[in-house]
Amino acid sequence: MENKINGNSPKSLNRTLTLFPLVFIGLSYMIPTAVFSPYGITAVITEGRVPAAYLMALIMISFTAYSYGKMIKVFPSAGSAYTYTQQTISPHFGFLVGWVVMMDYLFLPMLNVLASSIFLHAAFSFIPVWIWILAFTIPITITNLFGIQLNAKINTILIIFQVTFVVIFIGLSIQQIITQNIGAGTIFFMEPFHNSDLSFLPILTGASIVATSFLGFDAVTTFSEETVNPKKTVPKAIFLVALFGGTIFILVSYTLNLVYPDFTSFINPDVAGFEIVQSLGFTLLTSFFIAASAVGCIGGTLSAQASGARLLYAMGRDSVLPSKIFGKLHSKYKTPVFNILFIGLVCLGAFFIDLGIGFSLVNFGALFAFTFVNLSVIFHFYIKQKQRGIKGTILYLMIPLIGACLTSWIWLSLSKNALIFGGIWSFIGIVYLLILTKGFVKKPPQYHIDEKEISQ
Repeated sequence: MENKINGNSPKSLNRTLTLFPLVFIGLSYMIPTAVFSPYGITAVITEGRVPAAYLMALIMISFTAYSYGKMIKVFPSAGSAYTYTQQTISPHFGFLVGWVVMMDYLFLPMLNVLASSIFLHAAFSFIPVWIWILAFTIPITITNLFGIQLNAKINTILIIFQVTFVVIFIGLSIQQIITQNIGAGTIFFMEPFHNSDLSFLPILTGASIVATSFLGFDAVTTFSEETVNPKKTVPKAIFLVALFGGTIFILVSYTLNLVYPDFTSFINPDVAGFEIVQSLGFTLLTSFFIAASAVGCIGGTLSAQASGARLLYAMGRDSVLPSKIFGKLHSKYKTPVFNILFIGLVCLGAFFIDLGIGFSLVNFGALFAFTFVNLSVIFHFYIKQKQRGIKGTILYLMIPLIGACLTSWIWLSLSKNALIFGGIWSFIGIVYLLILTKGFVKKPPQYHIDEKEISQ
């Protein structure tokens, strides 16, 4: 069923993004410097094998990245997982996926704002947290109102800043290891990846935790309608974001392990990454780390708010959310203005939310969507198109099925609170869908993108 807003085709998003600006947006969503935050806790869980956990997570997530790449070639829509499920499995499941993944896109900008505000308040205690929350939310929201090109340019600068810090940190660490014989005393150390005296199971547990660090690769799909030649550009961007992000995570966690291999002696595992940076004894590097962490949160919020606004736009355009509000674009900037402002207001909820609960909801939503993207590949290619030869079975059944099983396993490995709060949110969505479809009698409305628009 094709849906039009007010009887007319909706205005188009501006198709201006090319490959590397899109990659920088995805990397910014992932926040390269975020690897420092969970390092201590993950080191304890994996018994010092954090790089192995990131490597395993990258392998696990690669199956889902493959599925995203396949689906984006068929449905290059701003709706991402919501659209793929809607078009391949059923409109009802599509709505539910959109509703659940909405948690990811609504709560992540708010949590980035809160985390960065708490971090900077600790560094500058004379400035209250609420001032930092406003200082982050207002400029980021205004920036996103002016279009994705401005977002991409700023995120490029922010990524370069973070990567510069990472390079300097690794360089100084290697210099200290070689000249001062600190930490492992060598830059070639296999124990962070393999230790025959330890069980492999803790690595899998650690991988299930750090896998959520890779959420940025799927965010680029929400910008498909703003990307030049999306069927070719977006799959490449997905691959590069996952590869570059994973490489940074592995290199940084490996370096942290070299500098400080004794994970049992952390003063506070929650801030072990910061402790290790400080232990190098460079005051300027510590200041650079604080700045890079803040910059990472700014970039993550900028990307998350923009991608969330596109998801809401896709659902509004379909009229599963009020189209006169969520399905509208600014006449000049071609941005979903109300959606951006709405997420900006949600960011102000950082005054009231607990970080643990918030991140539980984000992870629940993202992993739920990942599972259905994998299933969408099976439904579209293997079941509907009947590509069931040897090649089709491998590409469109086995690979996505492995991806679905892995993401489902990670999803079920989330904390009890994550499953409870995510379940409550899902139940609210089911009730809303029940009302929208008059007891599931009607199909949720759908919008079909013009193939000529896609091919541009």
